[in-house]
Amino acid sequence: MKILKIALFALVVFSINTSCYEDKDDNIDNIIDETEINEINDFVYKAMNIFYLYKDEIPNLADNRFESEKAYKDYINGFEKPEDLFESLLYQPELVDRFSFITPDYIELEQRFAGVFKSNGLEYNFYRQPQDPNAVFGLVRMALNDSPGSIAGVKRGQIFNAINGVPMTVENFGTLLAPDTYTLNFANYNTNGTSTVEDDRIESNNTEVTLTKVEYNENPIHVSKVLTVDGAKIGYLMYNGFTRNYDEQLNNAFGEFKTAGVQHLVLDLRYNGGGSVNTAALLGSMITGQFTGQVFSKLVYNKNLQSENTSFNFRDSASEAGGTINSLKLNKIYVLTTSRTASASELIINSLSPYIEVVQIGDKTTGKSQASITLYDSSNFSRANANPNHTYAIQPLVAMSINKNDQPVAPSGLESSVAAFRMRESVNNLGILGDENEPFLAKAIADITGNNRPAPFSIDRNLTPLNDQVDANVLDNEMYIDVDDTNLIFNKVQ
Repeated sequence: MKILKIALFALVVFSINTSCYEDKDDNIDNIIDETEINEINDFVYKAMNIFYLYKDEIPNLADNRFESEKAYKDYINGFEKPEDLFESLLYQPELVDRFSFITPDYIELEQRFAGVFKSNGLEYNFYRQPQDPNAVFGLVRMALNDSPGSIAGVKRGQIFNAINGVPMTVENFGTLLAPDTYTLNFANYNTNGTSTVEDDRIESNNTEVTLTKVEYNENPIHVSKVLTVDGAKIGYLMYNGFTRNYDEQLNNAFGEFKTAGVQHLVLDLRYNGGGSVNTAALLGSMITGQFTGQVFSKLVYNKNLQSENTSFNFRDSASEAGGTINSLKLNKIYVLTTSRTASASELIINSLSPYIEVVQIGDKTTGKSQASITLYDSSNFSRANANPNHTYAIQPLVAMSINKNDQPVAPSGLESSVAAFRMRESVNNLGILGDENEPFLAKAIADITGNNRPAPFSIDRNLTPLNDQVDANVLDNEMYIDVDDTNLIFNKVQ
């Protein structure tokens, strides 16, 4: 049967044992006595017990974990903060589940899903300075369209080594960039004319810009253009997030490619951390078009929710995309990647590979096949009738994404099978996004045209970006299931 009730999950937290609880109603909400319970912790535990992908790996989520009401309450009330309880229930968070999270403000989370967040529009990489490993410099990897940073004239590739006149260090750079308003003090990267990193220097150039974060609505279609190179019509799309609110604009971009007679497509996902599974399936349909009705990708849930396993098929129409899908019917695609390419972006590569040739150019991807959903404190964990006493929500991993051949993305990430296509962005030569001389795009164009045109010369300084949380997007590395696709589950947990 496809009727999922909390009782089927052993009252969510208790083992069903009528001999022990013959006077209790088969509902977790009715087995709590008059002793007060932490309601947020109660919600967190119930939701994780039902939906968490790795439930079987967590002893404290076992359906027979608690022998009495008091044992359950003592456990729930033993965590001072909901965050502590949530984190205690994650499976190998440093290795396997690096992605589930809890938020005290689901309104902000919903805005993030819609592409709205507070930002000055600049995205950075941070590195240790070659001459001083405790000193840090920042690199502007992207200035979002029509953002304060872009309007102020800040360009991709600019370097800065101080904030508000204070030199950046490993210890302070996150704190310096935390305020809504700050000043970037720019610098130059001096290679000293050698190919070695040891004598490279970061030198201040006495220029600066002051920026203030504002509410910003990001259109994930950062660059969409058609290049004609040696007679080849090449579509280039830099796509920064699988945001469902922009599905129609994405379809329109493919309509322009189709009208222009694009023969080849370079899909730039190098900074795309993921997003909607449904949007990913729509993008796959736009790239192809000859596989309508066939399986694009599948989601597999934990053993208690196997009846909810879902297939996302290639489609030729979608109301959220404005009607008919503009399909290019390609048999080959080039995808540009970095270590920030994750989740739904990796799903695109993994799910298209059984059908067409996918040429990956760039660095190894993050390595994430799991999908998540937003769970609220309501009777069935949906947004409707959420507990008005708080705005906590959790975003746990709930399903594994696999392609038509039941293959997930390896945790180690996806790497190009061609050694010549494995490359990292060069700190001192990022290039202009969408320009045919930008190193990653130039590599793709050379392969498309077959003329072995040399890519712009640059030396990889072999600098590894620091892991940072500066202006981190909570949805980076997220592949989420849209509300419309989770209603089926929610409606059955009653």
